[in-house]
Amino acid sequence: MTDEKQITEYAEKVWKLAKDSIIVRFRFFDAALAKYSFVAEPGTGRYLADGSRLIYDPLRLLNDYKEEASFPVRLLLHVLFHSILGHTYRLYDGKIKEEYWNIACDIAVENIILDMEIPEGGMLRDGEERMILARLKKWVPALTAQALYREFLVDGISKDSAKKYGELFAFDRHLSMVQVKEERELQLSQRDWEKIAERLKAELKSFSRDVMGGESILMNLKESTRKRYDYDAILNRFAVMNEEIRVNPDEFDYIYYTYGLNEYHNMPLIEPLEYVEEKKIREFVIAVDTSASVRGSMVESFLMRTYDILEKSAAFSDQELCVHILQCDSRVTSDIKIDSKAKLREVAANFQTRGFGATDFRPVFEYVDRLIRDGELKKLKGLIYFTDGYGIYPETAAAYDTLFVFNREDDFRAPVPGWAMKVIMEDEA
Repeated sequence: MTDEKQITEYAEKVWKLAKDSIIVRFRFFDAALAKYSFVAEPGTGRYLADGSRLIYDPLRLLNDYKEEASFPVRLLLHVLFHSILGHTYRLYDGKIKEEYWNIACDIAVENIILDMEIPEGGMLRDGEERMILARLKKWVPALTAQALYREFLVDGISKDSAKKYGELFAFDRHLSMVQVKEERELQLSQRDWEKIAERLKAELKSFSRDVMGGESILMNLKESTRKRYDYDAILNRFAVMNEEIRVNPDEFDYIYYTYGLNEYHNMPLIEPLEYVEEKKIREFVIAVDTSASVRGSMVESFLMRTYDILEKSAAFSDQELCVHILQCDSRVTSDIKIDSKAKLREVAANFQTRGFGATDFRPVFEYVDRLIRDGELKKLKGLIYFTDGYGIYPETAAAYDTLFVFNREDDFRAPVPGWAMKVIMEDEA
């Protein structure tokens, strides 16, 4: 037997010991550990997690194990949480600033592991990690990857801090965005890990008080399993069928057209159709709750993000546009009518809030219904209502699609009626 084979065998025994240590103390990880696999790549000197496997150098693992016996347990928990919390798969959307995201993910999982207080997973660098985590918690109370990423994205992070965080909190190399796109098909899909995460969340809710770090795990699971919506797809629901005056590429045959030009001295054999039926967003209403807890930069951010999505959307018409932006609390305090993309952007960038009273959603729906009756809105398909959610909902369903947009998740507000959609507005994370 070659030395390389022996080293790999010893490394496999180390992984088995690490898995057993985790399952004995936290049996709810059994499903996740059963799905996770290890791939030995001798001579690479690296640990690379790809979402379903840990690709590792056996000799390096044994050396790290010799230096700190707790290292394999710590590394395994680290990469396992990355997969359970869907950190790798968030790179697929291509919107993530990779450096910030990787640092945020590493800090989030290390915070969970330290909260779990595992004797077998303790390491010499834990003291310094805890000091940095305590400092981060002063301005990011919920240390989830998403919350940390948003903080780094808004305020930035110095090169020295990024280097320090990398040295302390990173245990494995993360796939780059390019590698994610080019990587061979993963053994476990994002949906597979979502199912594992949901099962883990259900089990933890039953006995989280008996598990050290259970609350940290649940907080991160809740953030990672929160349903996310495609704003563009939702806004397409607000579109109505209309004729656009332009060439219809589906019905226009260029072969016959160019044949006529060649054979009949610049006389086309057929004329292109000058219209095509398409679904376009022409009319919708944006209602902005200006109660005391929703104001300032929060509203401006919502309006600018909505504008950016609409501007990039192929379904957003630039003809016959009719958008009403309402300000409201317990009543409608302002109605700004928009008839062009340029004006929508101008209003979004220079929005002045007014009101700041209590919240009641019903006056907005009554006002919009009146606009429909008066003929001001003829083909309204949707209403977007930005709010903190603390208000009185209408008892009856609206005749148009309604989207309630919240600035953050909140377990204490009343549930959204079944006839409306709910979206949490978040940053690119």
